[in-house]
Amino acid sequence: MSKILVIAEKPSVGRDIARVLGCREKGEGYLGGGDYLVSWAVGHLAALCDPEDYNPEWKKWRMDALPIMPEKMQLRAVPGGKSQLAVLRRLLKSPEVASLICATDSGREGELIFRYIYQLCGCRKPFQRLWVSSMTDQAIREGFASLRPGADYDRLFASARCRSEADWLVGINASRAYTLKYNTLLSVGRVQTPTLAIIVNRAREIAAFVPEEYYEVKADFALPAEPEGASGYWGIWQNQEGQSRITGEAAAEKAKALAARVKGRPARVLQVSREEKSQPPPLLYDLTELQRDCNRRYGFSAQKTLDIAQSLYERRKLLTYPRTDSRYLSEDLAPRLLGRVRQLAELPQFGAVAQELLPGPLPLGKRIIDNSKITDHHAIIPTEGRLRLDNLMDEELKVFQLVALRFLAVFYPPCRYAVTRVLTEVAAEKDGLPRAEIFASRGQEVLALGWQRPYQMLAAEKAAASKKTAGGKEAENQNLPSLREGEAVQTLVAKAARKKTQPPKPYTEAGLLSAMENAGRFVEDEALREQLKESGLGTPATRAAIIERLLKVGYIRRQAKALLPTEKGERLMDVAPPELKSPETTGKWERGLAAIADGRMTEEVFMASIRRYVQFLVQDCRTSNRYVKFPEEPRRGTGGKRQFKRAQPKTAAKKS
Repeated sequence: MSKILVIAEKPSVGRDIARVLGCREKGEGYLGGGDYLVSWAVGHLAALCDPEDYNPEWKKWRMDALPIMPEKMQLRAVPGGKSQLAVLRRLLKSPEVASLICATDSGREGELIFRYIYQLCGCRKPFQRLWVSSMTDQAIREGFASLRPGADYDRLFASARCRSEADWLVGINASRAYTLKYNTLLSVGRVQTPTLAIIVNRAREIAAFVPEEYYEVKADFALPAEPEGASGYWGIWQNQEGQSRITGEAAAEKAKALAARVKGRPARVLQVSREEKSQPPPLLYDLTELQRDCNRRYGFSAQKTLDIAQSLYERRKLLTYPRTDSRYLSEDLAPRLLGRVRQLAELPQFGAVAQELLPGPLPLGKRIIDNSKITDHHAIIPTEGRLRLDNLMDEELKVFQLVALRFLAVFYPPCRYAVTRVLTEVAAEKDGLPRAEIFASRGQEVLALGWQRPYQMLAAEKAAASKKTAGGKEAENQNLPSLREGEAVQTLVAKAARKKTQPPKPYTEAGLLSAMENAGRFVEDEALREQLKESGLGTPATRAAIIERLLKVGYIRRQAKALLPTEKGERLMDVAPPELKSPETTGKWERGLAAIADGRMTEEVFMASIRRYVQFLVQDCRTSNRYVKFPEEPRRGTGGKRQFKRAQPKTAAKKS
């Protein structure tokens, strides 16, 4: 009897699939039962060969051997996974196995993991693709009921293979070239180097920043009918152009003199304007937005958030597939969303908020349901079925709560608030105050919480909300009394305050993720900047790993929540050419990879551009006169540093 071999990405996922399929017979590295055998990878089991696998001479790090560009890239077994790869090879070649099902993660990297194993093992058997967005039993059963031909994902694999080969070619050649040139172990990458440039440029902006001193005058006003200080408001002086800063020579004296002149003077309300505004609910989470929010609220690193979300997807079965770049849901989910709200309503953490949305129907507009804005997966939301939170660790609960609250919030109405602006005119004197002075006040009042109500369910959210206005800006800390134009008021006190302009803030992981996602804003060319809105540095699934890589190789360091460059990172930016540092180059490639997946570009065109770029990088490094001294590093016991030392040309050390 022929069998169907199912290959999952991890053992835990393989066991879940096996349970749903009724595979209970244990074998070596697999489970069997009925028509199926279920086995698994352990992440990547196959990878691109090392340079020495193509040519033993390429093992030595020599500048004259670069660029290393094999005519056809080949695969090898990953050392730590050889035993499981042997299991899969045996199963793939077994005459008992007639066909396969690819059940690795439903994304570009998951496709690469399966296809590399398939190719390395020399398999030619037909296969189908399991494509699911959650790991609940119901989702797995539905996925097996709607398997798709493996060929439907050939373009996705082509994109993944190009990404893998491009990173190999740039990483191997540029890292060796710069290591040899500057006599220190340097890691250079297609995505990591432009990301490092963003961090270094911000640090240099901060270092070059020269604070400018200025003064503001703040006055307190009271209504004559009220006791002093009982019901008043305050305002900031502004000139006829609406500017509040007093600068230039003798700014302190001018500000103090102004404060003294208006103190105790009668005034009147010159203008009152009130504008009602509404703020729609935020969009659902994609991975990058979830990572940003967890970093801002809880200080989680991007990698930590990804690990927790992946656990909530794979192990806990509470969240849908997390490595998504979409913040929308597909039309086929619409009829099932109310059921997910009902499941949340049964939990004490969300019961009160979810109950307000029942019995339905839910408002499903284009900000929630939009097939045109979904690529591989929809936004991250809670899964269907019973949700058990009692065994969650504290950090897992925090991440799940954020996703659940966002899921509920999108169905609430907009938050409505009113912004009141008041201009107060302090009367002029005949001999001391040549003209009336204007003071501006601003107050904000929440009219209806709308979507912000769910966030009041958490104590931490309440504390954060108390410091924010409905529009998300820092509160002005004043509740304006009811005022009428022409109403008389009294200036109680006025004070001059010395202030300084502030430098830009160092990047946090939340800020860096935004910069990577919106890398087009760093590009000067307007047309290209518009094109890069659809791409950035890396993908939601890889950005956390890029940040961790920069930390690991010593180019950046963490200081509290801030990410700061090290001296080594700064020196690399001094010698790297603009093309290597620019997000423009990598942004174009990410757009190209997406075009390959969509069938709008061929692999040959993309890889030809990569090979030309590699040749440029090596030649530029070889001939450049950009010399700096890198900081000394501890000698490594084994690996690249020692190997590179043996092959180091004598002239390179002298030049550096």
